[in-house]
Amino acid sequence: MLFLFIVLGGSVFTYIYYLKEKKEQLDAIKRGFCPKCHQKSIELTDQRSGGCSGPKIVSFECTECGYYNSFSMENDGGCGSGRCG
Repeated sequence: MLFLFIVLGGSVFTYIYYLKEKKEQLDAIKRGFCPKCHQKSIELTDQRSGGCSGPKIVSFECTECGYYNSFSMENDGGCGSGRCG
């Protein structure tokens, strides 16, 4: 039973650390910098949405070092105005 709690605690800690790293990477990208090489060479390569209410998936790639990552973000455009954003 103790082993199960240790594994569960480790999994929760690892997931929280993973989310913290993803947030830091997205913050750097929002400022226009690559999180890996710190150059202003990050570009939006793909953007997908499941509609008005679902999250959107955005992908970024660095032209200098090849860094690539995708993020799930809250959809900015709402359906309240009668159109999808």
